[in-house]
Amino acid sequence: MNALNAINVLDSIISISQFNKGQANKIFSDVKKVGTKIVVKNNVPECILISPQVYQQMMEEYENAILAAEAEKRLGEKVVYTNHDDVMKKFGLSASDLDDVEVNLE
Repeated sequence: MNALNAINVLDSIISISQFNKGQANKIFSDVKKVGTKIVVKNNVPECILISPQVYQQMMEEYENAILAAEAEKRLGEKVVYTNHDDVMKKFGLSASDLDDVEVNLE
């Protein structure tokens, strides 16, 4: 993902009036090439346009960060884990008891 720096931030700013002047196709083409456009209305940022690919990558990175934070939290907790054999013994199960069990993981 291309990060905006101080120089290309100025190049990525467009006025919302450009949409009203029929320049939407050009703006969307620029977003595909450059990656980001900042739309301003009355000199105030109104929204940021990004390509679907950049959005998808950004969301994947966000989800990965959430999962990493959750993993870090869980690793820091003092938890007593039970192994598979102990669970099987506790409930009086054998491996053959599980042969016909269908499991759906979400």
